[in-house]
Amino acid sequence: MSLLLLPQHRSFFNSLLQYTNLKDLQKGKAIHAQLLRTGSFSSVYLANSLVNLYAKCGSLVKAKLIFESITNKDVVSWNCLINGYSQQGPAGSPLVMEIFQRMRAENTLPNAHTFAGVFTAASSSPETSGGLQAHALAIKTSSFYDVFVGSSLLNMYCKIGCLLDARKVFDRIPERNSVSWATMISGYAMQRKALEAWGLFLLMCREEGIHNEFIYTSVLSALTVPELVDHGKQIHCLALKNGLLSVVSVGNALVTMYAKCRCLDDALKTFEFTGDKNSITWSAMITGYAQAGDSHEALKLFSYMHFNGNKPSEFTFVGVINACSDIGALGEGKQMHGYSLKMGYESQIFIMTALVDMYAKCGSLVDARKGFDYLKEPDIVLWTSMIGGYVQNGENETALNLYCRMQMEGILPNELTMASVLRACSSLAALEQGKQIHARTIKYGFNLEVPIGSALSTMYAKCGSLEDGNLVFRRMPTRDIVSWNAMISGLSQNGEGRKALELFEEMRQGTTKPDYVTFVNILSACSHMGLVERGKVYFKMMLDEFGIIPRVEHYACMVDILSRAGKLQEAKEFIESATIDHGMYLWRILLGACRNYRDYELGAYAGEKLMELGSEESSAYVLLSSIYAALGRSDDVERVRRVMKLRGVNKDPGCSWIELKSQVHVFVVGDQIHPQIANIRRELRRLSKHMKDEVHESPEDIDSTALYV
Repeated sequence: MSLLLLPQHRSFFNSLLQYTNLKDLQKGKAIHAQLLRTGSFSSVYLANSLVNLYAKCGSLVKAKLIFESITNKDVVSWNCLINGYSQQGPAGSPLVMEIFQRMRAENTLPNAHTFAGVFTAASSSPETSGGLQAHALAIKTSSFYDVFVGSSLLNMYCKIGCLLDARKVFDRIPERNSVSWATMISGYAMQRKALEAWGLFLLMCREEGIHNEFIYTSVLSALTVPELVDHGKQIHCLALKNGLLSVVSVGNALVTMYAKCRCLDDALKTFEFTGDKNSITWSAMITGYAQAGDSHEALKLFSYMHFNGNKPSEFTFVGVINACSDIGALGEGKQMHGYSLKMGYESQIFIMTALVDMYAKCGSLVDARKGFDYLKEPDIVLWTSMIGGYVQNGENETALNLYCRMQMEGILPNELTMASVLRACSSLAALEQGKQIHARTIKYGFNLEVPIGSALSTMYAKCGSLEDGNLVFRRMPTRDIVSWNAMISGLSQNGEGRKALELFEEMRQGTTKPDYVTFVNILSACSHMGLVERGKVYFKMMLDEFGIIPRVEHYACMVDILSRAGKLQEAKEFIESATIDHGMYLWRILLGACRNYRDYELGAYAGEKLMELGSEESSAYVLLSSIYAALGRSDDVERVRRVMKLRGVNKDPGCSWIELKSQVHVFVVGDQIHPQIANIRRELRRLSKHMKDEVHESPEDIDSTALYV
């Protein structure tokens, strides 16, 4: 090109080329000023060089102004602007397509560089039609056979998820290079097609024998499940053999691969042998610990990283914040929040989403909502985190309200969103709303895979709609332990204990192993049916057959089984022989059973145990007081009342709700707020009179409200 320039323009051209490569905008502007002063701007070569300078330096507004001032634009003029915008990601993609269409309208024939820029822009655009049209034109103009164009087109199809089209392009590229192979392997990796990626890597080894960091990092990014860790180890050996372990990107990819495959010892060894660690290396190891459930180790490693003077990246922060979420480390999470602000990451959507999730999981819903409202982003992960946080903390009505707002704003939910909303319906026993959400899942095309299937079966079971719950359960292609537990619990709590036990035996015949929740449900079913001996068998089975150490919930179920069967003395002996710290929980169950069976002496013993342990449950004092009243021990009644008052124990008001005609009515003891309270009280008085007329109260019944007279 320099041969076509006038001698006085060559120095300007060379200087612009130099400053463009260095991205030195200030010196480039100085040359621009000299061109304007000397009247040399009319040269299309110099004008193109200026467009290229501003575009490469990110000053696209200025680049476009100069581009528009060029009267005799050539293909290079268009290419400079197209390639500049194509580097701006999704924001620049629509502008690239607009410029490309205008270029064709002005009858400028695109070349290989044009198509490379257009395909790069199309790879980050949600609209695929522009890229497909450009592909057709590339074939028509014979530019498709350029290796650079072929690689860009291949990248576009991989990025938009059209792997079949990508493979067709890959197979037709006449001369494949390492970029082509790496791009196709990465495409498979992005779509979690690990076996296809591995197969293509083996094909490359046989046909080309290319060994570089791009190929290795691409194939390692696909090997992220424990079943494929041996393939990852083979790549590790090849990297060692070919001297690529010293390349930072390869080391990072190996650490990430081992961490995601849950081989933390191998990940740590690779991490320690990596000499030139960067923020990606640290992030990979920290995230690996967090995802493997070893959050304390993740926080410890981050602290070590900080004190060694390594600056965290935004990905490091996400890993550490997620670790704080998993263990409920609110204090450390707040420190990470402050540190991320100090590092200037407050505008990063994924960091703020992780913070919202952390605050929600740690129970700090006010802080979570502040972060959520601050972002004001239509990001589904953010909305899901906030809705899930409300559900996790029992704010189910707020969760449903937020979901309705999300719908009104036109944000489409994902499977995790719908699962959280279904859990909210489960907790509220809101069957009608649950059915509406079920219909929505069908409308959005979600199938009955986990987590939707589990959440649906749980919702129907908890709402007492066992037939619908069983229908969902049986149609699930794969059932996890949550779905099994939901159905067993639903059957147990709705008077179908035998079916619950039969379902448990069916689960034992399959591949799903029961967990501690399963045995809580099974023991509860035995309790409701009075199956004492079978309950003892299941309690023993936990440890002997499945290695599950009984928790306080299981001991409580056993005390309940014995107490309901009237075996109160055996229940007392079971409590006193318990090897775990059960606090007051077991004595409270026995106390209630003693009242029901009128074993007042043993009831007094259990009640005194509760008082001795400092119980703050009002019901325990009420029951003990009524037992002493039945025994005629008025002094003890007064003593219980004094202790209760001294400890500041108050009776919590009861609360219940009912759903009627798609409206939820909430009632609290002493409620005077409900708009129909007068009619409700009138009906209650009528029913009470009717009950008294039908059944006379037994003189032996205990007035448990005497304590409050």
